[in-house]
Amino acid sequence: MTIRQPIVTICGHVDHGKTSILDFFRKSSLQEMEAGGITQKISFTLYPKSQIEKTFPLITKSGVKLEIPGFLFIDTPGHAAFTNLRKRGGSLADLAILVIDINEGIKPQTAEVIQILKHNKTPFIIALNKIDNISGWRTNKDDKISLQRNIETQPINVKPIFDERYMTIAGALSSHGFEADLFYNITDFTKKIALVPCSARTGEGMSELMMMLCGLSQKYLTEKLKLGREAKGVILEVKKDKSNDYAEAVLYDGELTKNDEVAVANIEGNPIITRVRVIEEIEPLSIRFKMKEKVHAATGLRMQFSEKIDVLPGMPFLAYSNNEEKVKEIFKREITENIKTDKKGIIAKADSLGSLEALLVLLKQANVPVLKAGIGNINKNDFSNAKANLEIDELDAIVLGFNVQISEDAKELFANSGIKVLTDEVIYKLIDNLVEFRMQKKNDIEKAKLMELATLCKLRILPQYVFRNTKPAIFGVKVEAGKLTPTTNFMSEENEDVGRIKNIEADKKSVKEAFEGMEVAISIPGVNFERELKDRQFLYSNIGEKQFRAFKKNKELLSSAEMKILSEIAEIKRKKKGNEEWGK
Repeated sequence: MTIRQPIVTICGHVDHGKTSILDFFRKSSLQEMEAGGITQKISFTLYPKSQIEKTFPLITKSGVKLEIPGFLFIDTPGHAAFTNLRKRGGSLADLAILVIDINEGIKPQTAEVIQILKHNKTPFIIALNKIDNISGWRTNKDDKISLQRNIETQPINVKPIFDERYMTIAGALSSHGFEADLFYNITDFTKKIALVPCSARTGEGMSELMMMLCGLSQKYLTEKLKLGREAKGVILEVKKDKSNDYAEAVLYDGELTKNDEVAVANIEGNPIITRVRVIEEIEPLSIRFKMKEKVHAATGLRMQFSEKIDVLPGMPFLAYSNNEEKVKEIFKREITENIKTDKKGIIAKADSLGSLEALLVLLKQANVPVLKAGIGNINKNDFSNAKANLEIDELDAIVLGFNVQISEDAKELFANSGIKVLTDEVIYKLIDNLVEFRMQKKNDIEKAKLMELATLCKLRILPQYVFRNTKPAIFGVKVEAGKLTPTTNFMSEENEDVGRIKNIEADKKSVKEAFEGMEVAISIPGVNFERELKDRQFLYSNIGEKQFRAFKKNKELLSSAEMKILSEIAEIKRKKKGNEEWGK
């Protein structure tokens, strides 16, 4: 039986040390080559068995016979979507290393990664990185002393800190539905997640981390790693250059030969049939590719096709054997089972199939419905769908874009359209911003409905600005709080009805509304300023008891200034004899 390399994804929160761990494994420093020290793209590393034996003598000494041919590591950016690289029947990754800074614990991005791993049923182990940053930590440099022994013999003031931090993380994992413990305390790895304390900087615990990877792969994944003959893979990224486009991909099963025919799925699940003109395979422990006639799984590839085709990131491909209907059925099942939308909701876009699937998982968890979902930049079609939502439900007039931009020809359409476009390269920020915006929008919509019943407003009369004394009185006021609109009915501080405002002027121009701090001129029909308002200081919205109760019931929608007006109105109304219970 031939088995392939397990595909291992390294994931977790930004800055917790994912790339540093991979760098330690391959003894390189790719992180320094990345912009800002944060991984900018998916990259894969072919890690052969010979390198494991050379770098980690602990594995050889332990007597474990390595049967796997090595690993294919996939280094992912911090956002959770890239943990969602998928193939038919589940996750592209056979196993994941979730990296958590032991001193920082589970961050929002970590929690999202956990949700995606859980959703995909991807087995994982946890690297509790940066143990050397625990104050007073004594790093073990003696190969004869085990990691367990070094942890247990830490100074008396250090060990309790370590215990508290790892137990806090174990407790947080429990709330996500996972039982976890230090790897050397576990007897059944099918029931508990292994925590491996380590430091990518000093190398402590890294042998144990590799040993766990090897041991779990050989014990639990052998059946899954059996190598088939039919080539199957996933397009990770499409690169364009002057002469040709090429696709970076992972071949996860079978063999692929130069000039083989392959079918690549499009977003509808229909196959695009083409021929592989050039195959380049990633070299072991390198970011360079080498031209090959034939490759077998699992490996990282660059492929050029015989013709220019529109290939989207995250799409599956497989060897084609003249059965288009069967391939179409496979692709449609694979894509539609993971891209499920609702009858109403927002528009969601992402840069790849895996990203889109992850976005939909997280939106579902946040109880945000999605009407349309697609791959690529936000375009005119997305505008049309969102515009239709604007008329049906303002709350859904949103286009959400993960790792994408607005196309140039659509920017003008979205400007001043009333449609909200939210984009971000970090998925948890995008979800947080969306939830916050929808909450605020919901409150605004409810408040607008509330304000249709009546407007809350307090005006200070400016007696030095009386422009017309007789009916209708025209005089200056300052909006102390709330919003002033025409037709609002006002009363005095003595609960006397003053009347409705007919017109509002600011800088000699008629306006439809005035806000807190503005000084404007108003006209009130049927009022003589000299006789009725000369000795008055304030005017208040004259609201009914039913309207008052509606405002009080929805007080969370009101500002503190509006709540103060409401309280003052109640006080004025209750001064009248026999009205003491007004609004209660």
